[in-house]
This record gives sequence, structure tokens and C-alpha cells, in this order.
Amino acid sequence: MSTALKPDPSMIGGVAKVPLARLPDPVALFTTRAERFDFLAGHSPNLAPYLRFLAGICRAQADLAGELPRPEPIPAERIELARSSRMPPLDRNAMRRGLAEALPLLLKRLSGLEMPEPARLALAALQAAEPSDLDWVMGNVLTDTIPEDSVAPHLFAAAALQVLAATQAARLDPEKLVRIRTGTCPACGGRPVSSVVTENIGAEGARYCSCATCQTLWNEVRVTCLCCGSTKGISYRSVETDEATVKAEVCRECESWVKILYQNRNPSLEPVADDVASLGLDLMMRDTEWKRGGFNPFLIGY
Repeated sequence: MSTALKPDPSMIGGVAKVPLARLPDPVALFTTRAERFDFLAGHSPNLAPYLRFLAGICRAQADLAGELPRPEPIPAERIELARSSRMPPLDRNAMRRGLAEALPLLLKRLSGLEMPEPARLALAALQAAEPSDLDWVMGNVLTDTIPEDSVAPHLFAAAALQVLAATQAARLDPEKLVRIRTGTCPACGGRPVSSVVTENIGAEGARYCSCATCQTLWNEVRVTCLCCGSTKGISYRSVETDEATVKAEVCRECESWVKILYQNRNPSLEPVADDVASLGLDLMMRDTEWKRGGFNPFLIGY
């Protein structure tokens, strides 16, 4: 049963100034995510097979992240141009070539992974795909436009893109990043999976968004819609109680919602893994007038 819509009582007062961004450590990040998926599988009987499948993908991502060549540093003049133009320094369109190289490497690592039959067929289809078909899939994941009737092959391509983009983001200087606009990653311009309220990035109660593409965490003011930037009409829903650690942050202005995870109450919460594992909240929100604003390639079609 859902809780009633109401303001977030933990947001009385403010938080100290905190760093804009926290860049990913790709190997550690994907390893931790795999461990979290495995843990959640042990506590989610209905979702366990899918969560274990995603844990296997994350382990393969960690392996790939440790073997990809270090990307060339972005020229200083391009960094400064991005800063002055309030644009992300990473160009997603320029990642296409790197993605074409990273995807087959990831697919090879996944060949022995136990997975649902549709995923196995999609993996085989990608390995045998013509260049034009691969280009179509890569173009979709680079623009966050995954067709719901072709989820499985795009899931693998999105996983490869996460590794590639995370290794590039890891080479940036966080002090050179600038805020672009609400709900937009300052490193690559990506969309958020979810946001987390944390105690361990410089200030208690700060809110950070997790980029669905390059895995950068960036700071956003709380009680602000990540889809339209409005601070009016923000409220919260959960499947459990007011003390739930995963909630839907709902905006009446644009009728969208994004999950918010309270790591300050449960430090083991992980932005991507716990977004998938809290599928019950998605199912509950389907019956409302609000549309999901968070983007997670592992949840497309659910």
C-alpha cells in the first residue's frame, strides 16, 4: 500500500556546499554493483534470476573496464570551451567508434553467462549482426532511445557504453566540470538513473544523481524535479511506509517521477541495482498519471 503524497520531512533546513561531481572508479563501481545485485537476488525470489543475470553482466563490465586502454586526455582548450559554453566535456557522439570496439569484447565475456533465452538469442544476433544493424543499436543507446520491442540487444550495447563512458569520465578533472542544467550529467550530458541522499560525499543529507551512461555522480538540490527543474509540487510516494529507503519523487508540474534512494539510512543502496530491485515501486506508479523520468537500460520494458 502506498503512502500519501506529502513533502519530505527530512528536508527541513539545508546542507553545506558540497562538490559538484564525483567521478567513477569503473572497476570498483561495477564490482560493487555486481555484489549488490547478487545480494538483492538472495532477497527477491521473483526477480532473482534477472538480478543474477545483471550481476554477471556487471562482473563482465568490471573485467572489461580493467582491460580497456586508457583514453587519451581531452585537450585543455576543449575542456575550457565546454566550461565556458556550459556543455559536458565528453561527446557522446564521439564514443561510437570506441563502443564498436568495446561491444564485441563485452559480448565475448558474456558468452558463458547463464541468461534468459531472449537474452541469449539477442547476444548471438549481435555477434552475427551486419555493421549497419550494429550501428543502429549503438545509435539508439548513445541517444537513450531504446525501442521497447528490441530491449535485449540494446541492454548489451548499453552495458558496453557504460564501461566505455565510465573509463572516459574517470580521466576528467572534477574541478573543471560545471553545472549544466537540472537533471543533466556535467560529464557526459546523460540522464539520471536515480538520485541518492548520502552522508559520505562531503555533507550529510546531500543529494547526488547517478548518470545512466558514464556513472558520474553529480550534486542536485533536494526537493527539485530532475526532469523540469521545478521546486513546486514535489512530493513522495513509496510502496512501504514513510521510512522507506526507496521512494518516487513526484513532480506535479511536469507529471514525472524519479526514484530517490536514502543511503543515509541504508549505506548499501546502489543507484542502478536498487532501482531494478525496487520494481514494485515502478509497477505501483504505472497506475498513476505520472511518467517515469529516470533512465535505466536494465529496466526498459518492465
